Amino acid sequence: MSHFSEIIETITVRCDLPAASRKRALQLVAQLLADDLISEDLLFDSLMARERLGSTALGEGVALPHCRIKGATTRGALVSLPEPVNFEAGDSEPVDLLFVLIVSEEETTAHLEALSVLARVFSVPQNRTCLRACSSDETLYSSFLAQLSQQGQGPGALSA
Repeated sequence: MSHFSEIIETITVRCDLPAASRKRALQLVAQLLADDLISEDLLFDSLMARERLGSTALGEGVALPHCRIKGATTRGALVSLPEPVNFEAGDSEPVDLLFVLIVSEEETTAHLEALSVLARVFSVPQNRTCLRACSSDETLYSSFLAQLSQQGQGPGALSA
């Protein structure tokens, strides 16, 4: 895996996903990411288990829920929420931007690289503002990929 464009598709990007809680947001994202090999229930349970270890909220209204599942294909989902939800963030700010990452148990290095890149992208205030201003799935997707390029990651590259 060398590009985010290989793990996120327009079909796994949702602008204004209607979720009133962290649990509901993760349920809806599990629906987006489920496939023939990894069920929606397994994805949801794995994401919730990871959240129980500690919140995946970065602060500033952003969370990076993630989990590792045996046999999973690395994939991601990007969602914005119309109303922020409590993710028990360290800064106490509710979350309205989520990038959910699913990786195989064997992909430790790629998992850490991806989380590092995502943290850098979401740490830029202008990036968060731009993503929050998107009004369609397509603009959210294209804006995110453009932000990855601006971070010196090429067209969604995970490593230089």
